[in-house]
Amino acid sequence: MGLFSAANSEPRLLSLAERLRSDRRAEVQSEPVISLARIEFLTPDRTGLPPLARYAHLQMPDGSAKVVGFAEGSRGCKHWCRHCPVVPVYQGKFRVVQVPVVLADIRSQVAMGAEHISFGDPDFLNGPTHALKLARALHAEFPDLSFDATIKVQHLIEHAMLLPELKRCGCLYVTSAVEAVDDRILEYLDKNHSAEDFGRAVALLRQAGIAFAPTFVAFTPWTTLDGYVDLLRRLIELELVESVPPIQLCIRLLVPEGSYLLKLAGFRDLIRGFRCEDSGLPLATPRRPRRCAAAASSGVCRESRGRGAFAPPGIRANLGDGSPIPRQDRSAARPPEPRLVHAAPFGALVLLCRTHDAAVA
Repeated sequence: MGLFSAANSEPRLLSLAERLRSDRRAEVQSEPVISLARIEFLTPDRTGLPPLARYAHLQMPDGSAKVVGFAEGSRGCKHWCRHCPVVPVYQGKFRVVQVPVVLADIRSQVAMGAEHISFGDPDFLNGPTHALKLARALHAEFPDLSFDATIKVQHLIEHAMLLPELKRCGCLYVTSAVEAVDDRILEYLDKNHSAEDFGRAVALLRQAGIAFAPTFVAFTPWTTLDGYVDLLRRLIELELVESVPPIQLCIRLLVPEGSYLLKLAGFRDLIRGFRCEDSGLPLATPRRPRRCAAAASSGVCRESRGRGAFAPPGIRANLGDGSPIPRQDRSAARPPEPRLVHAAPFGALVLLCRTHDAAVA
């Protein structure tokens, strides 16, 4: 059928459904592909969906698990990170979902057993006043309900004074697209934070008592083997090894249609032809990082088929420059933090050793 709809799509999806149910189904699609018009959000109807317990659950430090629900406090994003697939659609705009609508959605999920809400906003603090109002209303009605949110490193620093209040309202952890620890790559991606800011964000969240779940684009056309090793070392220095699923260490740069990466001088020269088997545009990358990426992906797949997700008591590996990484003493390690667990868990961070061995072979 070739149908596609993005951004505030409910009115267009309704129009499409009505057309397909009528004798006008053969007409050419008239609904716009992208619309940034303001709409009146309605409470989602989740009738007929599988029980929440069949989705991801939150594993707590004490070994217990929480049933997880999902809600949106806003859509879109006011930032222009070049690699982000939200940017070509929303073009720097975001729309807040009315607090009563969000609460009604959460209320229905709590009735279905939700004990934790994962906010799917591209950035929860795009509208800090709205976010705080939502968090306070949520805590007032459901004081035992916890939540997590995605927040930019830039916003974690700019709105650091809000973090204690988010914690009081039930925020357990924050996901943030750190992407890299190389300032050159961060500039290419237009992330508006530096490698040093990453450490500052970690410190601010720990001071507020909120766990940190950073995400990365480990492999880009500008990644070097030394740069990849720097990323691994930084995770160890910041005591984040157990906070980063191994899949985050083998993610490659995505170039969606309309990506603002294409505005970078010379970037189009790095793109090869579309490959159906890759479902994307392969990028020309140096040989050693390319082999490193393949080894990392292979290591994660092997571990997920084997022992599943676990946190190693320590890491002991020579990462290539002759200086060994010291063993991390679990007795002195940071306490475990809550993490989201999916039906097919990813493997452990032992791929650090295997990745380097395979890449330099």
